[in-house]
Amino acid sequence: MEITGLHATPGYSGFFFDDQRAIKQGAAHDGFTYEGEPVTDGFDEIRQAGETLIVDVELADGTVVRGDCAAVQYSGAGGRDPLFQAAAYAPVIEGPVADALEGRDATEFLDNAELLEEMAVDGDRLHTAIRYGVSQALLAAAADAQNTTRTDVMADALDTEPATEPVPVFGQSGDDRYNNTEKMFVKGVPVLPHALINSVEKIGENGETLLEYVEWLVERSQELGPDGYDPRFHIDVYGMIGEIFGAPYDRDEVVDYFAALEDAADPFPIQIEGPMDVGDRADQIDAMVELREGLADADVGVDIVADEWCNTFEDVQAFVDAGAADLVQVKTPDLGGIHRSGQAVRYCEGTDTRAYLGGTCNETETSARACAHVALATNAAQVLAKPGMGFDEGYMIVENEMRRTIARRERDRQRTETDEVTADD
Repeated sequence: MEITGLHATPGYSGFFFDDQRAIKQGAAHDGFTYEGEPVTDGFDEIRQAGETLIVDVELADGTVVRGDCAAVQYSGAGGRDPLFQAAAYAPVIEGPVADALEGRDATEFLDNAELLEEMAVDGDRLHTAIRYGVSQALLAAAADAQNTTRTDVMADALDTEPATEPVPVFGQSGDDRYNNTEKMFVKGVPVLPHALINSVEKIGENGETLLEYVEWLVERSQELGPDGYDPRFHIDVYGMIGEIFGAPYDRDEVVDYFAALEDAADPFPIQIEGPMDVGDRADQIDAMVELREGLADADVGVDIVADEWCNTFEDVQAFVDAGAADLVQVKTPDLGGIHRSGQAVRYCEGTDTRAYLGGTCNETETSARACAHVALATNAAQVLAKPGMGFDEGYMIVENEMRRTIARRERDRQRTETDEVTADD
């Protein structure tokens, strides 16, 4: 089945682009937005509308499949590609990218995705958002052409055996960290709540506000959750632990704080994402290794999660090889082609680092569904509920996509077995 056309339409994503550097430097809230001037290149405001490019891929039989180009909420920060402005990139997809892909066999997903991954225009690689969105459409095209699931196409490309149960979904609360988390408890979400702890105000000058929040998580989870509910708490602190303890900080003091977090979460496991942000990959890895070793020496059972400066496939390799984290977030838009996210999850196999297939609230329902197939194909440790910050919608999209895919694969398996028995008779 040939690819016969590519088209790009600017649209909106599920959240907003935020200038993380400006926020960390103390930008004050002005209702839903922020006061002050942006400091990261490309931003006109500290918070501005998220954008996507809707990519339509046409096949020879008239079928149209889709992918959505998307970039993370904190674009341009932590070594990422610059702010993604959809209208500026539409001609790239309808020009050089279309020229390269039209006429190719849609069933050859991995070859097509690798071609896209290595493309250069005017000497520069394609923006990660373009590689991400177009590769989603290529994955859908291959599945449609072969009358199979995107999970199976991805599993064939990665040489994996797909999960037979939904991968644990990680819910994110946004700033509404009490109401949204209570919704998660009622639905029995396995990993939660993210909590968006990105300022001193939210963590407390000595970390006391976060400790109180974790204690609340334990109590309220058992009041609202289903019988036997056994959640895993995952909190993203955006480097704020490093901020409140200063740099260079006393490792023993930080380890003591992590021990307090473990006590507050008891009896449930807790993992902390982005405990510090020291400004570049090499120093970030060194700081994470030092913290992880300190936690192990003190027998503190809090897992740490790599986020900042862990963006590309090569970054994931570096963090895993160094043993710098218990989990690495595979931030799907930052890796470019969606198959690269699958490869990053696979790279964690056989190590003591687990893979969290993440991404951003600033994606779309199309990209979230595509990522659900990557999660199933690789049996990742957890997968992010996305897009948006309202929780319910993203959880529904990701969880239901996994459930319907597992059900379809089981029907296909039973049908194949029946056909084989009939043929033998």
